[in-house]
Amino acid sequence: MAELDPALGVAPAQPVDGSASAAILLMLLDESEAAAILKHLGPDEVRQLAKAMFDTASATESEIDQALDRFVTRSRSVSALAVGADTRIRTVINQAVGNVRADNILAAVAPQSSAASLEMLRWMDVDAISALLASEHPQVGALILSVLVPDVAARAIETLDEGLQADLVLRAAMLNAVPAAAIEDLEAVLAAANVGGQRVAKQPIGGPSDVAKIMKVMPRYLSERTIRALKKHDRQLAQTIEEEMFVFDNLRDLDMRSLGTVLRAVDAAQLALALKGADEAMADLCLSTMSKRASETIRDEMAEMTMVKRTDVEDAQKSIMQVVRQMAAAGEIVIAGGADDYV
Repeated sequence: MAELDPALGVAPAQPVDGSASAAILLMLLDESEAAAILKHLGPDEVRQLAKAMFDTASATESEIDQALDRFVTRSRSVSALAVGADTRIRTVINQAVGNVRADNILAAVAPQSSAASLEMLRWMDVDAISALLASEHPQVGALILSVLVPDVAARAIETLDEGLQADLVLRAAMLNAVPAAAIEDLEAVLAAANVGGQRVAKQPIGGPSDVAKIMKVMPRYLSERTIRALKKHDRQLAQTIEEEMFVFDNLRDLDMRSLGTVLRAVDAAQLALALKGADEAMADLCLSTMSKRASETIRDEMAEMTMVKRTDVEDAQKSIMQVVRQMAAAGEIVIAGGADDYV
């Protein structure tokens, strides 16, 4: 617990660090302005700031004042000439001597932006990086590999030809001082790959799995009506969503009577294969609905199985769930409603 200030009788304000100050300032800006600033930062910096923004969402007035004071203090040490200097200098030189001569002059005297260009690689989709590694000169590929964070680099070379993998790793291990020409080649490659556009990494969103989660919490009549309507447009997609709504593990949610009804309608060999890929608790639950003789038969079949293909197990489980859906639709079993149930 913070000590009380004897003069005020309240806890003194805690100092606000750099990340928290930056996060508070971003939260005070318009959304578009904050986004424009974040575009100039690297992935790690964005992640750090995003976390800090969540942490400072309930900042006190004192903490906001500290952040603003910190910004004003730091700003005094930044020359006004430095703000937008690169753009202004290039514009002036272009207007003075023309585009072609300006490019030649600036290429010789302007600070290099290679670091920023290389940093853009960290935002690229792994598949796009793999395509670059496979199509570009190995020396450029080695440079790309060296810039990436290790886990991304490992995934990027995973699908490449074995010989190319070894060549890239060898060249990357031998890198020391990188020639300016190699940097220029890489920048040209990134420009051609449109790193800032459609080749950037994409986050998975939507799809049958996310829709299934929504459908599971909808009222039963509404989800059934929606599935029927969807089947008219895309029967396969509707079936995929149904499969995602109620998977094999959800058999635990059935009451014992309904579970027994389902399993008595399932072929014994198919059930044994499906349970081979389930945990022991699931197997015990399912077999507890059967007679002793029937459950022993299933266990014997499972014991006789050695190695089974995961796809075969999944197919068996999907077949059983198809029986569940058919019985539920026919009113032969009842699947309880609720947030975690198929409805």
